[in-house]
Amino acid sequence: MIPKHILVIDDEQLVTESIRRLLKKQGYNVTIAESGIDAIEKVKIKESGFDLIIADIRMPEMDGIEIIKKLREIVRKPTPEILITGYASDESLKQAEELNVADYIYKPFDITEFLNLVRKNLGK
Repeated sequence: MIPKHILVIDDEQLVTESIRRLLKKQGYNVTIAESGIDAIEKVKIKESGFDLIIADIRMPEMDGIEIIKKLREIVRKPTPEILITGYASDESLKQAEELNVADYIYKPFDITEFLNLVRKNLGK
């Protein structure tokens, strides 16, 4: 079976590395993007697309909501998204719901809860 490929978007390197290690231990392929622009470039390059996108809501230049909107314009297949945040306003959560983002989770998150969200959104 081909491992699922997950795109993780967060400007905090400690967060992305922790998530990358955790997901790789579970057998997933992981690509890291440190900004919205970086994520857009990586999605354009990866012809087969990603199976899941995980993005931080609060980032400089382009927030997670904006990133999801832009990625949806270029992604070739429907891809579930999980938003992660250390702080989310009611407005950003409302926007996520309006976009029908699959899930969101607060940092710091419980590893089991996070992995359950990942599995659920990958259809496992």
